[in-house]
Amino acid sequence: MNKVTVSDLDFRGRRVLVRVDFNVPLDANRNITDDRRIRGALPTIRKILDDGGRVIACSHLGRPKGKPVPEMSLEPVARHLTQLLGQQVQFAEDCIGPEAANLVQRMSDGDCLLLENLRFHAEETQNDPEFARKLASLADIYVNDAFGTAHRAHASTVGVTAHFDQALAGYLMEKELKYLGQAVSDPKRPFAAVLGGAKISGKIDVIKSLMQKVDKLLIGGGMTFTFGKALGYPIGDSLLEEDKVDLAREILEGARTSSVELLLPADAVVAADIAEAAQTEVVAIDKIPDGMKGLDIGPATIKRFSEALAGAGTVVWNGPMGVFECEPFAKGTMAMADLLARLTDEGCVTVVGGGDSAAAVAKAGLENRLSHISTGGGASLEFLEGKQLPGVAALTDKSTARVG
Repeated sequence: MNKVTVSDLDFRGRRVLVRVDFNVPLDANRNITDDRRIRGALPTIRKILDDGGRVIACSHLGRPKGKPVPEMSLEPVARHLTQLLGQQVQFAEDCIGPEAANLVQRMSDGDCLLLENLRFHAEETQNDPEFARKLASLADIYVNDAFGTAHRAHASTVGVTAHFDQALAGYLMEKELKYLGQAVSDPKRPFAAVLGGAKISGKIDVIKSLMQKVDKLLIGGGMTFTFGKALGYPIGDSLLEEDKVDLAREILEGARTSSVELLLPADAVVAADIAEAAQTEVVAIDKIPDGMKGLDIGPATIKRFSEALAGAGTVVWNGPMGVFECEPFAKGTMAMADLLARLTDEGCVTVVGGGDSAAAVAKAGLENRLSHISTGGGASLEFLEGKQLPGVAALTDKSTARVG
């Protein structure tokens, strides 16, 4: 981790623009249903406030497409953040302009202000220089603690950094880079990756990248059946990416000619439909009947994967093993979450990336038993692919920093 972080500065008397990821789910009554992203930013916010700094937090919420959408206002987040911090969080009804500037002007040391949704302005996602300048004019120092948006070159993640002497990483950003960076560049071995989710197409690059790094690659989820098709197995009505069958065949062949051990499921939980009351059956992976869909890994696969991961030094998991939102097809994913928790207890470094995987860990009540749960689905995938993330590249390197 060669970036300047919030640990390197004392923020007393300073106005600090903090890019956070408060893109949280809201119900019909605009109540926050999952506040993990807000809680994840608390250590950085509290550090600045405890120093006597002034926090000007900014975030997006949803996809308002460049215009104000009342249902996507961050006002409920300001109320929730007030409760979590135990102090009043002011709310600005715009992220730039006179009202935001006036509220900032009236701030005292130790105050916290949340700006309205950045994406109410189309210029945010366009990385517009003038919008970035206006946003930056509110503060003296910039901190990015929103790893989930670090793969986007937006005004609040990249453009603003041109207007500050230093662009710092927050604690959450630092933790993401530490664990994901270690997994990519210097993993404790044996190093295994578990990839699930619906489609190969969204994970082609990460599969190819990890094939160069891991000792074992375990495949589950809906993408299993495109691999099954490539092997000539009957897959019934299971999810299939017909145009990716040749690619799956190439990946299988690549594993055969490399030192990577690639494991596919041995069995599957099948049903005619995805429903809570579905009639399920466990069948061998090469014997899925016509009219049936493979919707979870079966007990033989859970056993196979558990044995394969025994003694692992590092495990990266991205993507569920089945349709875990529906109870009959949740066992495989829950078993994977439980397995990673036990491996962590044994000293394994476990890293979970992706919204669905993180949600599964939360559902299993195991959030505190894993080494790291990434807050950035797309960002964590691109990092594992070996891509440079614009929001990370824009942060100040320690070698060029003027700390103080």
